[in-house]
Amino acid sequence: MADVLDIAVRLIAIVAAFLVLPLIVGQMEHKAMAHMQSRLGPMYAGGFHGWAQLIADGVKFAQKEDVIPAAADRRVFAIAPAVALVPYLVVLIVIPVAPGLVGVDLDAGLFFVLAVMGVGVLGAIMAGWASANKYSVLGGIRAAAQLMSYELPLVLAASSVAMAAGTLSLQGIVEQWRWWWLPWQAIGAVVFFVAGLAELRRPPFDMPIADSEIIMGPMTEYAGIRFALFMLAEYAGIVVLSALTTVLFLGGWHGPLLPGLVWTLVKIFVLAFVVIWVRVSYPRLREDQLQKLAWIGLVPLALLQLALTGVVKVLIT
Repeated sequence: MADVLDIAVRLIAIVAAFLVLPLIVGQMEHKAMAHMQSRLGPMYAGGFHGWAQLIADGVKFAQKEDVIPAAADRRVFAIAPAVALVPYLVVLIVIPVAPGLVGVDLDAGLFFVLAVMGVGVLGAIMAGWASANKYSVLGGIRAAAQLMSYELPLVLAASSVAMAAGTLSLQGIVEQWRWWWLPWQAIGAVVFFVAGLAELRRPPFDMPIADSEIIMGPMTEYAGIRFALFMLAEYAGIVVLSALTTVLFLGGWHGPLLPGLVWTLVKIFVLAFVVIWVRVSYPRLREDQLQKLAWIGLVPLALLQLALTGVVKVLIT
């Protein structure tokens, strides 16, 4: 009975985090963009510092009509938002936020996370194909090409940390982490974070959406709650990317004075702010620039980090 209760509490906590943290990140993006781009709406909605902007957005999405194009594949069209969203909930199950505080500590947790994260992109591909819209199909094809390009540097950068820690368990990686890993794994951290941004299709890597070119890509024909689910998936992806970067490269819960859970959350939200800051500050890449960055820039850097990790491991053992 105690084991069942423990599992239930862990699942409730994970679902609660999944529902709350992306909304907080969404509110952060509203506020950061309002300050950086002088957007007045998010600064005044609801009175004090625009606190009601997120609520207003939720009401707006709920009131919009749910339209499905006549030529669309209705089943695939309907489940695509869930396919984009659910993988991030599954990933949260294996991310440790404090010593012993994790849904499930898998021995191959890193492999599990990388595999499941790739599934989320299928939601965009399904939405693009099922919408019966040429712009949506083009967005889905771009999403697939982007996944293939940036999955390799992402996996290579994560592999260097696993090699350093000698384990594929995310909790084991945090336990093995030492402060001097910060400069040692810095190249891998940058590669992992940038590749993760590209997989999330966040600016400046938002070529699958590219509203000035293909309207909203795979999401062009979506409205109301279904569109809101895609937005929630995007913010959940930011939370997951920030959490994984924290666990792999920033020591997870390690930090002075404050409890481990607090340190994990602080690092996650700082990285989430960096994601938002990059969106506001940099223009969208062209498709050729996107591919060159992956194959000429990030892949060699990830291989360099992997080689450096091997050399250091040999020298210290």
